[in-house]
Amino acid sequence: MKIGLVLEGSYPYVSGGVASWAHMLIQQMTEHEFELITITPTRMTEAEFRYTLPANVVGVTNLPLDQTHETRPLKQTLTPEQEEDIKRWMRFQATNTSIFPLFGQAIGTSTQFFSSRLFFDLVKTSYREERQAGSFIDYLWMWRSMYAPVLELLQADLPTVDLIHSASTGYAGLVAAAIKQRQHVPFVLTEHGIYSREREEELVQAMWIPQEYRMHWVQFFHHLSREAYAGADNIITLFDRNGELQRELGAPAEKIRVIPNGIDATGLAALGHTPKQDVLRIGAIVRIVPIKDIKTMIHAAKVLQEMHVPFEMTIMGPLEEDPEYARECQEQIDLFELSESVKLVGKVDIRSYLPSFDVCLLTSISEGQPLAVLEGMAAGIPWVVTDVGACSELINGREDDPYGPAGFVVPPVNPRRIAERCAWFQSHPEEAIRFGRNGKERALAYYQTHRFISEYQTLYQERGVTYGGHRV
Repeated sequence: MKIGLVLEGSYPYVSGGVASWAHMLIQQMTEHEFELITITPTRMTEAEFRYTLPANVVGVTNLPLDQTHETRPLKQTLTPEQEEDIKRWMRFQATNTSIFPLFGQAIGTSTQFFSSRLFFDLVKTSYREERQAGSFIDYLWMWRSMYAPVLELLQADLPTVDLIHSASTGYAGLVAAAIKQRQHVPFVLTEHGIYSREREEELVQAMWIPQEYRMHWVQFFHHLSREAYAGADNIITLFDRNGELQRELGAPAEKIRVIPNGIDATGLAALGHTPKQDVLRIGAIVRIVPIKDIKTMIHAAKVLQEMHVPFEMTIMGPLEEDPEYARECQEQIDLFELSESVKLVGKVDIRSYLPSFDVCLLTSISEGQPLAVLEGMAAGIPWVVTDVGACSELINGREDDPYGPAGFVVPPVNPRRIAERCAWFQSHPEEAIRFGRNGKERALAYYQTHRFISEYQTLYQERGVTYGGHRV
């Protein structure tokens, strides 16, 4: 079977998180071929890969969001009914993949569409009905900025596949829904975090968007999510709590299935542990980006220093994904005079570091089911995590879980509470060992790679049969 895997801002150009999941999925499914469809802010090349692609990756189609197509003659004239369908879709009033061919054929390029009467009437009507008081020109440009990537993506040349699998909603989910509509193939959606909620958190703080237009952008990304939920045959979530949020945002309950992430828990469990009594060793396996809130982690280190707790904090993760944020984090370390205690070491082999840690730390403001936490648990390291995504479920277990806590769960953006919980491990070494053992047993029981791969293999096969299986 040829699987089209749609990824946004991730594999193979970014390491960690969803990219690690995608790489593992492809590596473990050697019986299938994979076409990567990668959505990035600007055009990317093979030179920017962060992974060596497995042999069963047969193609990579990069779709930059800033691409533009050349102007061409219009092939058809829209009927009044088609114009009304387009207006309803673009004003978030309906989900309707059947109109996608109109975006690809009938309205011309984004430049042609934005110069059309249809677009001007659409924006003018929306401006009046929303009772906007701001600049109409600013409002018009907001619409252009919002829909230019959508039109370009829907007009892109896309590979032929037997099944399309998107790793998120958003632009990736939109492309996957379009491929399903064009090629009549099954569409599987895996949502690691709640994409539209994550964009909402970013947008309410975005200074580049005028205050009066931020909620319009928020509604736009929720609209894209609803379109992906409507088009998907299966909606995969990593844990129950996310499934509840998906239902609230419009995902049909009968489509939702829980498939947790998997790791090489057996290999990590064999690493062992090398205690060091004189200092508390804290590790963080994390991407250095704002949503991981590294600055709160550094602030917690400052609190530990003020508490006179001897510690070493090693923050492991690539520094290239958001160089400006990485620079700000290093500046914060220097400002707090923590350069001897807190190290940003970049991307490293975590297996060589894990045995030395007494506790691992995650301070994210949004998460799905973080592989980093699973990896640390499998290695027998207790955790302090923020109460986001599946973190509480990983640390404390589900209702039927027989294992005890594997660490502490704290509120996001609370450096003092984080520091206090880290310090607790120094004065409670026996309990720390017990917490680490609980996490290891939970990871070995529920979060092995073979379990999650087996579930996706079964799902792919089920979908191939449902759609006739003639190409599978």
